[in-house]
Parts: sequence; structure tokens; C-alpha cells
Amino acid sequence: MAAPIAIVDTAGVSDARTTAEITATSRRSSDAEKASASSDGKDYDDAVGSPRYGSETSLLDRYHEPPDTYENKHRWDPRATWTAAEERRLVRKLDVRVAAVACLCFVALQLDRGNISNALTDNFLVDLGMTTDDYNTGMSIFYLCFLGAELPSQMISKKLGSDVWIPFQMISWSAVAIGQMGLTGKAGWYATRALLGLLEGGFIADTILYLSYYYTAAELTIRLSFFWVSFTATNIVGSLMAAGILKLRGVHGLAGWKWLFLIEGVITFAIGMFAFFYLPAGPTQTKTQFRKKAWFTEREEVIVVNRILRDDPTKSQMHNRQGLSLAPLRDSLLDYDLWPGYLLGITTFVAPATVNAYFTLSVKNLGFTTFQTNLMTIPASVLFMINNLGLACLSRALRERVLTASLGSWWQLILLVALVAIPDDVSRWAKWVITSLFIGYPYAHPILVSMNSMNAGSVRTRTVASSLYNMFVQAGSLVASNIYRTSDAPYYRRGNKVLIGIVSANIALFWLTKAWLVYRNRARAAVWDTWAVEQKDEYLRTTTDKGNKRLDFRFQH
Repeated sequence: MAAPIAIVDTAGVSDARTTAEITATSRRSSDAEKASASSDGKDYDDAVGSPRYGSETSLLDRYHEPPDTYENKHRWDPRATWTAAEERRLVRKLDVRVAAVACLCFVALQLDRGNISNALTDNFLVDLGMTTDDYNTGMSIFYLCFLGAELPSQMISKKLGSDVWIPFQMISWSAVAIGQMGLTGKAGWYATRALLGLLEGGFIADTILYLSYYYTAAELTIRLSFFWVSFTATNIVGSLMAAGILKLRGVHGLAGWKWLFLIEGVITFAIGMFAFFYLPAGPTQTKTQFRKKAWFTEREEVIVVNRILRDDPTKSQMHNRQGLSLAPLRDSLLDYDLWPGYLLGITTFVAPATVNAYFTLSVKNLGFTTFQTNLMTIPASVLFMINNLGLACLSRALRERVLTASLGSWWQLILLVALVAIPDDVSRWAKWVITSLFIGYPYAHPILVSMNSMNAGSVRTRTVASSLYNMFVQAGSLVASNIYRTSDAPYYRRGNKVLIGIVSANIALFWLTKAWLVYRNRARAAVWDTWAVEQKDEYLRTTTDKGNKRLDFRFQH
């Protein structure tokens, strides 16, 4: 008989499981599952990593041994145990060595992607002889290319390794970002937008894939919240930098926005070079030709690998340098259980993307100077960081994802109604406050992207499903870049009414998604929970069902 699987105590967000007695090995073993199981009269070991002996855990262990091709197979040990204190120390070490550097890489992305908003305050459109419609066209080209690059980028990343592909992307797009200082008209604007979209597309999904090598699903949601906190922190730092850099207008005959693209592009290039030498391929491959000493001891590697696989055994199905075929793309596209997540991706962020793209331009149109405008974006960014982390922590505390994530859309709806209702002659400060509150909304993306990843059910479909989800998000950004039109300036009342309709539909979609996933879990439990261990054994041994189509799989919601 195969060795029993230990249950790992990792706090996380989970729906109420009806098959908690088996999901410790078949799906993930979170505190939420323990609470659910305890309410059904099942007891769990208190010690983290303490083996649990039983017929069903032994049964499932037979079907989750990693293949020999898995790069961490030599550290897999179903009998391994560890203490809660050991795991806390290890997670802190991961946060410093892995998550913090991933956030730094994301800073590089946002610095080059977001500085266009700062450039707008320095007569960027006037200098290039463009209108806001030309600006919209350029942003549409960017999002279209960003969207189109998502899946190819993921396939390249899986083949070469995220540790190789991520630095290559960063170094490449920083070169284009620096080249923007040579722009003279809208043709160059369109060309650089296309190149940046192609090179930056897939970076977020690639980084999430890389983080999944080190963190459990529940931990990943919180780390992704910090991931997007770094995004917002970059906006704050970028605004402060821009306020100073744009004052260089006229130095050596260059516009301030040209200095902005040059200086921030060089910073990004330096971060990309650092990532090239720093990032390891995986938790047991941290010793490289550039780093003679491994990050982790042998025991720490055992803990990292086994806690990840006990949380999600499917992570061992592929080597971290194993390419993908087109079959997972087909499976992810045809998987109707993932469609609600894709639809949430395309509708949830349209409104904030629309308003945020014009925030600096709208504030300057209220009569503030370039310096004041860049500083006045900071309060919204601070509020966004607070709400981002607050929403993730609330989701974790409530052990609920979908409806908690919808709170951001309710926030958007209330403030959009206010933007439409206020008269044109209201105080400019009132308009700034309402818009700042809107942009500082609770951000659902960390919750939704991790939920989509977990609900894909296997590493092959997860990689593609994450790309598809991000493609739908970028498709939403493409829609957003075409809602505010020049004829509707400067208050964009017609555009805001369109956004009210989109947000209302999005809120309804959140409720439908919740209902569907609850229904799917209950339908499976109605079959699985009636089976004896022998019947489950027969199913696991003979089934052709894969990933989230297995009867023992439960969707996160």
C-alpha cells in the first residue's frame, strides 16, 4: 500500500466542501476545509505536516505520486512532517527571496506601462500633433497586441522556463520604452504601442506561474494582492518621479516626457538585468552558475515541495521546462465551467480602466498645473492599496471569493452614478474627490485570477486558462480605451452612463457565477458522497476524467 499523505495546515479561502475527507490530497488542505470537515464530525491533526493515516488518503496517494520527469521528484516524500514554526520561517524566506523580487519585476512593468499617464500632463498630445481619439487608437493597439501575446508568451515561458523568459521580456520592452523618446508623430506612437504590447503581454501570467512553484493556492491570493500593491506603489513613486523629471523640459532641447521615457526605461532595463542573474528555475534549482550556494537546505526543499504538492498534486504533472501543445488551449476554450471566470475578467475592470486612463488629463482640465496633477494622483493610489489588501483579507476571513470580489463593482456603481449626477459647475475639488474615490476601488483581480487558476484543475489547463483569463481582461481594457470620446469631453457623461450599464451587468454576472459553481459542486457531491471507498478506488483507477472534470474535484467560489 502506498504511503499516506500528510495534511498540511495552510490558511486559505475556500467554499464549503462536501468532500473534505479526501480533498486534503486531491485538491488542497486549508483551514477552511478543516473547519468544514470538523462540522461534519471529522477531526484533523493540529500539527502542520503531521501524517494522517486512513484508507482514503492512502487510496488517493496512489494516484498522485509525481512522475520521474518532475524536477522536484527527488524531494517528494509523502511521510515528511514539519512544524508550524518551520513552515512560517520558510514562508517568510520565500516572501523575501521570491515574492519581493516578483513585485520588483512588476514595478518595472508598471513603470514603463503607466508613465504614459504622466506624459499626458506634459503636453504629450500637443507635441505629437495628436487628439485624444489618436491616443485612444494607440492604446487600443497596445491592448490588442498585449492580448494577442498572452498565450504565445505562456507557451514560450513553459518551454524555456519563467526564470529565462521573464527577464528577456523586461529587457526587451525597456529598450522600446527608451526608444519612445524619439517619437515625433502618431505613426511612431502606434508602432511603439504595438511593440510594448507584444513584449509585455503574458508577463503577468508568466509571473503568476512562477510564483505557483513556491506557494500554495491560498497563499498565492495574498501574494498577488501584494503584487498589485507594488503596482499601485509604482504609480505613487512614478507620480513623484514624474513631477520632478517633467521639470527637465527644455534641457538639451528635449521635452519633459522624453526625459521621463529615457530615465524610467533605464531603470527598468537595470531591473531586467538583475532578474536575469537572480531568478532560479524552481525551489530545488536555486544553485546556479551565478550563485554557488543554494537558497534552501535539503530539509527546506522537502518542505517546499511537499507542501505545494499536498496542496495541489497536479503541479507535478509537468516539468518547469516542458512545452505545451494546443490540446490544453482547446480544453480550456471548451471548458464551460471556466467561462464565468472569463466573463468576469472582461467586464469587471472596464469602468476603472476607462476612468483611470483619463485621470491625469481630467485633473489637469480642472485647472491644476502639471506638477499639482501628478501629485494629486497619489491619494487615489494609496486608497487603492488599502482597498486591495482589505478585499483580499476580507475574502480570506469570510472564506468566500465571488461575492466578496463583487464589492468592488458595487463601489464603482455608486460613484459612477455620482459622476453622472453632479452638475457641471460643481467645485473642481468635489470632482477630484469623487474620481479619486472611484479609482481607489477594492480590486478583485488577485481573487479572481487565483480562483480561475485553481478552478482549471491541472497544470496544463491552468497555464492556458490563466492566459485566457488575462486575455479577456485585456479585451476589457480594449473596450475601455474606446468609451470616452473627444465629442464627450471634458466630463464624459455619455461614457459614464455606458459604464453604469456595464458595471450593473457585471454585478449580475457575479451572482450567476456564484450560483453556477455552487450547483456544480453539489451535483458532484450528490454522486461522490454516496460511494463506498471501493467504488471511489475503481473510479480513480479507471476514469478518463481529467482536472476539474473529475468527480472528486470541487470548484473554488
